[in-house]
Amino acid sequence: MSVVSHVGRVSSLLVVPLLALGAQQPVLTEQNAGTSALFQAVSVSANDPDIVWISGHAGTWARSLNAGATWESHVMPGHDSLQFRDVHAIDANRAWLMAAGTGVKSGIFQTRDGGLSWAQVFANTDTAAFYDCMAFWDDTHGFAFSDAVNSRTPIAYTANGTDWSVFSVPALDGEGGFAASGGCAQTLPSGDAWISTGSAATPRVRHSTDRGRTWTDAILPLASGSGAGATAVAFRDARHGIAVGGVIGGTATGPRAARTIDGGRTWSVITEPSFTGAVYGVAYTTVRGKAVVVAVGPGGAAFSVNDGDTWTLLDSAAYWSVGFGRRGRGWLVGPKGRVVRLDWR
Repeated sequence: MSVVSHVGRVSSLLVVPLLALGAQQPVLTEQNAGTSALFQAVSVSANDPDIVWISGHAGTWARSLNAGATWESHVMPGHDSLQFRDVHAIDANRAWLMAAGTGVKSGIFQTRDGGLSWAQVFANTDTAAFYDCMAFWDDTHGFAFSDAVNSRTPIAYTANGTDWSVFSVPALDGEGGFAASGGCAQTLPSGDAWISTGSAATPRVRHSTDRGRTWTDAILPLASGSGAGATAVAFRDARHGIAVGGVIGGTATGPRAARTIDGGRTWSVITEPSFTGAVYGVAYTTVRGKAVVVAVGPGGAAFSVNDGDTWTLLDSAAYWSVGFGRRGRGWLVGPKGRVVRLDWR
């Protein structure tokens, strides 16, 4: 097991209007995880905000136990061809990695010993399924969902983190998630869950209030059609949320962000994040009691202190995913092993 440790450096300092965040300013600190793999998802432990796990391509995952002062990066033995596009961390020892791909390329792996060993707890047996994202309500209850197969969305569910079973719900023709950032599924401890979709006649947000047993659907006013739609969704409470997306990998344009104030029943277009191209990831945090949302994509990163009415550019580097823990500290990850810590000072 190779362990790589590096000290981060401050890469940029942005000044925010003092009234916005009570004189708090965002500070981006580059950190070296010791790999050039594409990172697609990040998870900060809800139990300890210094513990961060990242997942990426070529069977790669990384972990820090000290808020990114040092990192260790690894390739899962025997699985270097997998693309780990989502990760969920409980603590220093317990985490899940979700591999995305058609058929057997999709699966979920669990560790209970900090990555010393991994067990595949879910193996996709549907040759047409392609799993996009996973999310957990607590330390044991979670789900993952796939692109539609025969106009039904497969959903894998677990009540203990180890045993998974699959059921399906109706879907639009061609509907699926975007396995871009691990952000196309979100949960709240209340039992709420939301998933964002696209590549169909209309993009949607699907909402469950009973831990995924039943779902209701709402149309999103975002770009629609093949390769377009909602890539990620984030809620700061049971009513207020933002969905982001656009046209993935294309030159066409369309609305890239929408907001709800009623738990996802209705959505309205909002100002787009202040960088070009599709938005891949989005996440909320709290800074001095103020809700702040950060959006990222290949065109950069931006934040808003007013639920998307206005945005401030954070960086023009490419990012795929963003995640936060307590205290407002977060991480942005992306291509070529890019890891950047975001603090408010």
